[in-house]
Amino acid sequence: MHAEIHGHRGARGLRPENTLPGFACALELGVDALELDVALTADRRLVLTHDLTVSAVTSADTRPACYGDPLFPYVGRPVGELTLAQLRTLDCGVRLPRHPEDRFVRTQAPVPDTRMPTLGAVLGLVDAYGADGVRLHVELKSDPTRPELSADPREFTEMVVAELDRHHRLDGAAILSFDWRILEIARSLAPATRRYALIERATMDSVWLNGLRLEDFDGDIPAAAVAAGGTTLSPEHVLVDQELARLAEKAELPLVPWTVNEPGRAAELLDLGAAGLVTDYPDRMRALWADRGMPVPAPVTPVRRADR
Repeated sequence: MHAEIHGHRGARGLRPENTLPGFACALELGVDALELDVALTADRRLVLTHDLTVSAVTSADTRPACYGDPLFPYVGRPVGELTLAQLRTLDCGVRLPRHPEDRFVRTQAPVPDTRMPTLGAVLGLVDAYGADGVRLHVELKSDPTRPELSADPREFTEMVVAELDRHHRLDGAAILSFDWRILEIARSLAPATRRYALIERATMDSVWLNGLRLEDFDGDIPAAAVAAGGTTLSPEHVLVDQELARLAEKAELPLVPWTVNEPGRAAELLDLGAAGLVTDYPDRMRALWADRGMPVPAPVTPVRRADR
């Protein structure tokens, strides 16, 4: 059996998420795909961030971008209200957990003074590593219930597709989103590029699913994902059971659950036929793959030096 290892936000369990050091760590461990989150700034730049407001957990203010900037401090402000210059002042290399039980603060090695990268910078990093065989899985962060925080889905998707195309990566990429409007737009813009239909319990209504209602599909999530333009179903792993796996197989839709960090649960999902697993700990999954006699993706070393 062949199943893939996808590094979640790089390797969130090991290095700061959505940063160049995190992606470098994942590449050097060996993954089949790098998963990353993208949002749009006030000056129409594509930056890596999981949250549509600047997170106090993953970002710390250092200084204003200019003297007397009325928007400073930036933490807590919508990403779409800030420019790239403002966001680049943030330190994104040290995790600042809100709760003492935050598991990542125990396993994630800090990389102080790390900046929020652009999508272009990540594509440059992958090029510097010569990692042509590693796919870029770009999740477009969009919340249809919060349009004031979200970019226009068509403009957003067009910009991501254009950036991937500029770097000759469309064939080695995938577009991911919980906002299934983006799947439909991506299908029209780049029909040959993979499209991951993300879903969790909180997004199982028509607002998120581009007007589709699961009850119209008798609750068949994979069938709805196909109708929305998805080429892969990527549900939160707690949703995956034998029935969902059966329906995905019936729909001929690969199943790639997220975010899977415990080897025991990973083994269960592999036994259900998962085509890949999204994980914060690629090292743990590589060990599981090896224990099961499955091929592991090759580690990658840089062809030329890539700075932060």
